[in-house]
Amino acid sequence: MVSLAKTKTKSYVLTLKLKTELWQAHILEKRFEIGRKIYNACLGELLKRYKKLQHDKQYRHLIQQPKSKERNNLLNELYRQYGINEYAMHDFVKPMQHHFKKHIDSHTAQKIATRACMAMEKLIFGNAKKVSFKKYNDMDSLEGKTNSTGIRFKNKHLLWNGLSIPVIIRSNDIYAHTALQDRIKYCRIVRRRIRGKIKYFLQLTLEGVPPKKINRQTGEVKHPIGQGDVGIDIGTQTIAICSMNNVKLFVLAPSIENIEKQKRVLQRKLDRQRRANNPHKYNEDGTIKKDNKEKWVWSKNYLKTRQQLAELQRKMAEKRKQDHQRLANWIITLGHHIQVEKMNFRALQAKAKETKVDANGKYKKKKRFGKSIANRAPSLFLNILNQKLQYEGYSLQYIDTFSVKASQYDHQNDEYNKKTLSQRWHEVDGHKVQRDLYSAFLIMNVKNNRKEIDRNKCLERWDQFIRLHDEEIKRLRLQPYVVSSMGI
Repeated sequence: MVSLAKTKTKSYVLTLKLKTELWQAHILEKRFEIGRKIYNACLGELLKRYKKLQHDKQYRHLIQQPKSKERNNLLNELYRQYGINEYAMHDFVKPMQHHFKKHIDSHTAQKIATRACMAMEKLIFGNAKKVSFKKYNDMDSLEGKTNSTGIRFKNKHLLWNGLSIPVIIRSNDIYAHTALQDRIKYCRIVRRRIRGKIKYFLQLTLEGVPPKKINRQTGEVKHPIGQGDVGIDIGTQTIAICSMNNVKLFVLAPSIENIEKQKRVLQRKLDRQRRANNPHKYNEDGTIKKDNKEKWVWSKNYLKTRQQLAELQRKMAEKRKQDHQRLANWIITLGHHIQVEKMNFRALQAKAKETKVDANGKYKKKKRFGKSIANRAPSLFLNILNQKLQYEGYSLQYIDTFSVKASQYDHQNDEYNKKTLSQRWHEVDGHKVQRDLYSAFLIMNVKNNRKEIDRNKCLERWDQFIRLHDEEIKRLRLQPYVVSSMGI
């Protein structure tokens, strides 16, 4: 699928709150709804064109061929002929934009068409099973292409097709004032539901790297990047970190623990209300009648509970991101050369292929680590950490998991011993070491080829590691709550 050229310059996002009056909020609401309709129209047209393409004999022949440069060029030519690319969709969206020109400018309409193309691209290349049309109130962002026309930021105001909305920038917000000195690439308006009310924000995509945060009292840079090796062993719930001066084992996103309990209570309440309002939609054994096509009935209490659940999920997402940001800020102070195992979290989150039954006849869980990964979001954490490193001119180093086998290696004997997942402690050189912390230590000492563990480094750094390891175990044993997988 032919895509437009993307800029290669570094960029970051600054989010600012909009001070909207009621009449301005109504106009924005109308424009978001128009944007949703344009998006659905573009997606529908792309699906129509793709179905026609699937009947093409040349296309059916090409997708069965092995991947090659020549094959890709021929496929791109077919996509162009059938109008499945951004340029073609920009032409398609023109008449709609002219119809809504009082509300939607041409650049915004083109960006909406591009979003539809990106969704279609995932379907074509097998990264998605289907594409979804946006429901009412489901369009949460609109963006422009430049800061010179359409959606733009000027003189602390959002300007867009006759609208002029003040942007809230606190006078003591040094970070925001410093960031605004960089060139603005384009602007994005974001709509969020917070505590049951719609709030609007302006996101500025700025060129360069984020400014350094300064400690107001000392004048020093917060979270300066350190020098040295750091090893990370990340799991579905925990993260082990090892450097020359620190050995730590943390729970990922600890702030969501209490919220998760509240979430489960609301989900059960929601299910009870749904069943009480729709008895005709359920079988006697409690399962949903698949052949019943009648509309679901939602009571006011049900809608209220659903809104409470949505607010709780928003809080979880915010707290999770904050926890990840804090941890990433601390890790980069330990060293610049950070190594981690390459993990396929999507595969770990997927359901098991077979449904097994235990001795009592009960069904075992079909998911493996789906819930913990969804709640803790280890992949999100690694992306945040890598982004912070890239701003400093470095990047996260992913080691070859199958070659290294950190959890099975013993550096003292220089041999691999297969261990089960339930074995949380190793016996190494007469010391009991926690499995995850030891893996982080070995990952820290992986060679530059990222395929072998440097045994000499392990031997040199062992005494320092075991001292820090024992201190960390003492700290963990004093904690009121630890995850069972730690083995503490």
